[in-house]
Amino acid sequence: MSENVVNLHKDTPEPVDTGSVTMLTLVPDPAPAPPIPLWVRSGRALRTLATHERTTTVVRAMARHSLYTFNGGRIVARRTWDGKTGARYERMLRAAEAQGNLEVAEEWEERLQRFRDARHRRRMDLLHSPVDIAKGVGVAACMSVGTLVMLGVVMALNTKQFGDVITPLMATVEFIGALIRIVQVIWPTAVVVGPLLALLAMWTVGSKQQAAPQWALPANVRSGEGEPITPSIVVKALRDLGVPALRNAIKDMGDAGASMLGPITIAGCGVEVDVTLPSGVSTNEVQQRRRKLAENLTRHEHEVFITIPTAARTVRLWVADSGALDEPIGPSPLVTDETMTADYKTGRAPWGQDLRGDAAALSLYQRHLLITGLSNQGKTVALRSLALWLALDRSVQFLIGDLKGVGDWGMFDGLASTLIQGPTDEHVIQVTEMVEGAVNEMNRRIQEPPGTVFPALIVLVDEAQMAFMCPAKDDEKRPYGGSKANSRYFMAVRKIHNQGRAVNVLMWQGTQDPTNENLPKLVREGAHTRASLALGTESQARMALGDKAVDGGAAPNLLRPGLDQGTLVLASSGIDIPAGQASITVRTHYIDDDNAKAITTRAKALRDGVTTLTLIEHGEERDELADILTALGDAPRVPTTDVLKRLAMLHSDTYGTWTNGDLKRVLDDAGAEPYKSDGRIVVARHRVTRALANRDDKGSASAS
Repeated sequence: MSENVVNLHKDTPEPVDTGSVTMLTLVPDPAPAPPIPLWVRSGRALRTLATHERTTTVVRAMARHSLYTFNGGRIVARRTWDGKTGARYERMLRAAEAQGNLEVAEEWEERLQRFRDARHRRRMDLLHSPVDIAKGVGVAACMSVGTLVMLGVVMALNTKQFGDVITPLMATVEFIGALIRIVQVIWPTAVVVGPLLALLAMWTVGSKQQAAPQWALPANVRSGEGEPITPSIVVKALRDLGVPALRNAIKDMGDAGASMLGPITIAGCGVEVDVTLPSGVSTNEVQQRRRKLAENLTRHEHEVFITIPTAARTVRLWVADSGALDEPIGPSPLVTDETMTADYKTGRAPWGQDLRGDAAALSLYQRHLLITGLSNQGKTVALRSLALWLALDRSVQFLIGDLKGVGDWGMFDGLASTLIQGPTDEHVIQVTEMVEGAVNEMNRRIQEPPGTVFPALIVLVDEAQMAFMCPAKDDEKRPYGGSKANSRYFMAVRKIHNQGRAVNVLMWQGTQDPTNENLPKLVREGAHTRASLALGTESQARMALGDKAVDGGAAPNLLRPGLDQGTLVLASSGIDIPAGQASITVRTHYIDDDNAKAITTRAKALRDGVTTLTLIEHGEERDELADILTALGDAPRVPTTDVLKRLAMLHSDTYGTWTNGDLKRVLDDAGAEPYKSDGRIVVARHRVTRALANRDDKGSASAS
């Protein structure tokens, strides 16, 4: 049995299950919301009206133009006061005294005294001027009346009319009356228009000076995009830097801080200015606020560089034109000039441009090199461009270890004596033995008579952090990586750093993301030329460039990763650095793989032919005569000194200690004796080839 019960008390029914009886109950409607008070609605409307874009635009415009007029009047009044009084001289005098420049202060005091003397003479002249003016007016009036009367007499004689004598006088009187009537008509209008013109003039002055708060200026002016750097902008930026002593000193200066600034000069794609800080303000207080200073100058942080010149208590500001540093620089001269050659001793590698836009050329003579930075910032390309230039000197030899192994250095095959490419521990072992072979060559050169000139041997290891972090150990349990006294790679690099420069054996390394573990302190401080691309922290910047460069303003950690690729901060005696600075910022040329291959092709054409070793074998008994043939390469004859060097690079453990006597012994026993050619003892390739063939024939005959 079911029953429907309907309650009609409300409008909205809702079924309710009560077991056997289904009932429809009416759920009461929610209570209506109370009406919003009128004052609340009015407040919301007023807030919407006050914050509307049109309202704010109108308010800013009204405030801007009102302040233009008011502040323009102040500027005109100040200029007038300065022109009529000695206020300008007094301000400059106080500024010179504040700077402690007594000579300039005396000069301004003398100028002020001359101005006061001249003003006194003018005032004394004014005491006599009324009488002089009256006399002058009387004389002029008499002469004018006499002239007019004479003119009337002439007219009367001509017309035979006596009344014409006074005609010129009457005409003059009527003309004066007409002028008076014109003035009477214009005067009411002039009384109204004159002040309006004065207000317009003051508004014009204020608008040209942008004499209004930033919030009231138009959007394009507030952004300051591309705003030229002027003395007033620099002083305002320093005043608002947040250094109380600097702000108070600028307020106390009579010239509002202008005397702190040197000349603003154009420097490349920006401007440069020296700022002499007042007493009580240190240079590092300005350096530590680089971002705020850049924003005050309406620039991005990377567009402002702060360095310390030689003058005491002075900072040098270089401010780029807005967006200029985002524009690429031109191609490398290595690409555009196919006739270019290099000179290791006297030449300089064209590496790029400094911030002034001048060519940045680096001397590589007897300087160990270290380049570091974050991954994918252009480290390999920057390092390779130096090697490409130096390869155009046919006397320079290369030993290259690429521990990235993606082919960045493949174009040096046939140019480098050794080229090892790969990221594994086995490749690290090979590179370590290559560097140890260079140590043996260095020791051999050191034993030569003093004054002997040696060709440059560049030992280049890219991604060197892989070598320092390698966990492999040799048979004697000596680690290849690490920075201990028995670490093989570390000790080999240290030996070259200590003595290699004197005999032109140089160590070049490229690393990324430096730490004390992957770039030991002794290794990074052994480099004469230290360069850094973008880094993450200031501590890494100090590792890369040293404390002196960073304290002097070098800040590779402020370069923008990904945006400033190829831009590096360089500390080296091999490049021209402005006096007083410890580093220089260089935007390097980008040389792609195709152009790099073209350059190495030109470099190979300068050489007789180089056999590149891509693997250093070890742990087996050597075939000495076969190794000699390998060391000879394709050349018909090679000096014995070069053969010894190539053998040491081929296998340092076996041939690292060889002398001319050891080489001569093996060749004499094989019947391929060295001989003299053009004053040098050489080894002939055809003799070695014949000796190997004869040995093989004898071996075959005895075996049969």
